[in-house]
Amino acid sequence: MQIWVDADACPKAVKEILFRASQRREVSVTLVANQLSITPPFPLVKAVQVPSGFDVADNYIVQNLESSDLVVTGDIPLAAEVIERGAHAINPRGETYTPDNIRQRLSVRDMMEELRSAGKITGGPPPQSKTDITQFANALDRFLTRALRGKSNNQLQKKPVKD
Repeated sequence: MQIWVDADACPKAVKEILFRASQRREVSVTLVANQLSITPPFPLVKAVQVPSGFDVADNYIVQNLESSDLVVTGDIPLAAEVIERGAHAINPRGETYTPDNIRQRLSVRDMMEELRSAGKITGGPPPQSKTDITQFANALDRFLTRALRGKSNNQLQKKPVKD
């Protein structure tokens, strides 16, 4: 199992959580970006700089991905490809993408893109809050705990339904 990070837009606080998790859980973390990423001198953390261009980092991640891997990304189309390949994805705010929710996320993303293109909405999501960082850390910890115990993909994605 490896953690891939779509690093160009990944917040520094999320990267720091990932670096600590790599050390503590002995899991490989690879940051993929168009720009040089600075990483700590940990043996299981590395950075890959890809050429500039549309979706070059995303394509690199998808091409090197295995089904047990986790991708950290806020890019919903990349998350959809990851899920389609049978791997796992969470965003920097701690939301887990699943086969059950990815189509809805893509639809909302496309609608928002249309509204932005029409000038009806400007700006993007709010800055990452301390709550978002905590939610990410908790989601990552839950994933790693389950993955390292050898749970199946089905068990990783099932959550209790609240009425």
